[in-house]
Amino acid sequence: QVQVVESGGGLVQAGGSLRLSCTASGLDFGAYAVGWFRQAPGKEREGISCAGWSGFTYADSVQGRFTISRDNAKNTLYLQMNSLKPEDTAIYYCAVRYRYCSGSRRDYSYWGQGTQVTVSS
Repeated sequence: QVQVVESGGGLVQAGGSLRLSCTASGLDFGAYAVGWFRQAPGKEREGISCAGWSGFTYADSVQGRFTISRDNAKNTLYLQMNSLKPEDTAIYYCAVRYRYCSGSRRDYSYWGQGTQVTVSS
């Protein structure tokens, strides 16, 4: 049974940093692309970063501020978030799909429950 669990969310002031973690079990972690998505109140879920067989991707909104990394030995994906802004406030989700990243959330097979990130101004 595949399980995906996010952690590391919280409340931070604008300009601050957080590091999110995503651990996936029940699959060959190294064979999967792992993506970060977020959903703010009243908005659609958007993809912000992904680590897959073709490398790393970032949405324009987080490029230069967020850094994705993965430790396959620990079955864990990280998202280092720096220079946080109030508009980064959202529930952050981790999702996995086989091998390659996709910009469509519908292409991802397994999802975590999300972790809340709140950035105060």
